[in-house]
Order: sequence, then structure tokens, then C-alpha cells
Amino acid sequence: MKVSLIQDSIRWADVSHNLQKAENHLRLLAGKTNLAVLPEMFTTGFCTDKPYLAEDMQGETMTILKQMAQTYNMAITGSFIAKDNGKNYNRGFFVFPDGHIETSDKRHLFSIGGEHLHFEPGNNKLIVNYCGFNIRLLICYDLRFPVWARNVNNEYDLLIYVANFPQKRIRNWDILLQARAIENQAYVCGVNCTGTDGQGIEYNGHSVLLDYMGVPLLTLGENETSVQTYDIGTESLLRFRQKSAFWKDADQFTII
Repeated sequence: MKVSLIQDSIRWADVSHNLQKAENHLRLLAGKTNLAVLPEMFTTGFCTDKPYLAEDMQGETMTILKQMAQTYNMAITGSFIAKDNGKNYNRGFFVFPDGHIETSDKRHLFSIGGEHLHFEPGNNKLIVNYCGFNIRLLICYDLRFPVWARNVNNEYDLLIYVANFPQKRIRNWDILLQARAIENQAYVCGVNCTGTDGQGIEYNGHSVLLDYMGVPLLTLGENETSVQTYDIGTESLLRFRQKSAFWKDADQFTII
């Protein structure tokens, strides 16, 4: 499966502008990738206190993403500000090439930044099957909580984190992504944004694709717009899991 990481700056609270930027990237990837990964809240930036930006699943963002997925014959994933039954969510999405959409809301809300004051936490554990891979999507702050990402009995092969992870804590991002790959014996893809947001917070990218031993397969440049693609496979992953079956000795537990 060809996976494309799209690292770019996000214009603060400007949905139409950011959607157009995303489409420019996706159009150039047509015929060259199976899955395109966008950052967290790619249409707005990390706008936690602007409820008017929230859209339902029939809104501009999802409508355009469905069209792009079908037109360019690729799956697209990321997150946006969603509204559902009067509540707002930091909603992760996985749009299939046929336009079908699966979603999973961010579970761990970033209370330091006030996210918990405006959003509801998610609790659904979504794993989608695509191109022979089982794929799990998590969002930014979820990275710090390994229990929620635990790969029980190898239920997923690729773990994706989409993020607005600030430059001042980027070392944590680098290390934790490697840890998630190693402990879960799965590929890990982390896509972060760049630039400075409307609150003056700086982001410097460090988007990366890691193999199941935490070894970088792709590393995107610091402080730059970058789109890169890598072809990953399940054969070597399955051989590794069979030979180094650490997962068999994992603790059994249930998350409530």
C-alpha cells in the first residue's frame, strides 16, 4: 500500500483556503498513492474555542473530501471539527475511494489548551480494513496514552496519528511515535503541521513513517511543506511478528 504524508501549514480558521490547499496536494498524488494522510484539524488549525467552525457530516469538508477521494481514487484520512447532535468533536475520518466514510473521535482532549471545554471525548475504537491492511486512526494527544493504542492480538497493522504537535514538545512526538511502533509491532505514521497558528504557537512538522521496529522509512523536512510517499507491505511485518512474537506475552485487559 502506498501511503502519502502531507505536511503543510494551516491558515487559522479558514476552511475554504485549507480545503483548496489540500486538494492541490491530492490532485498531484492522483494515480501515485493509495492513502493520503492530512494533519489534525487540517481545515482550521487547532481552533478549540470557535464552535461556529464545526460542520456536520454533510458539510463542506466531508462533501469535498468524498468528491476528492472518488475523483482521485484514493483513501484520505485526517481530522476536522465536527458537530453531532448539538455537540462538537475533534473527529478523525477515513474516506474510502468509493466515498464511504468511517469516523473516530479524539478520546484524550488537550485540557491544557482548553479542548475539553468545547469538545466531547470519543470512545469508539475504529479499525478499518483497506488494501489488505487493518488501520487504526488516533489524534495528536492520544499519542501520550499507550493503553488506548494497544494492539491487542495484532488487530491492526498500521497506526496513524494526525496532529498539531507544537515545536516546543516535538522531541516527545519523535520518541513516542517510535515507542508506539515498537510496543505494538506495527507500522506507525505520524503527520504534523508546520507554521504558526492564530495563538502564536509554532509547529515544525517532523512527520514520519516508521516500520514495526521504530525505524524511519520516511522523514519529512523540518519547517517545510512536504509531500512524500512510501510503499509498505504486510509480508515482512507478518514474518517479524511470527519470529519475534512479543505480542503473545502481552497483558490482557479491558478498557471501559
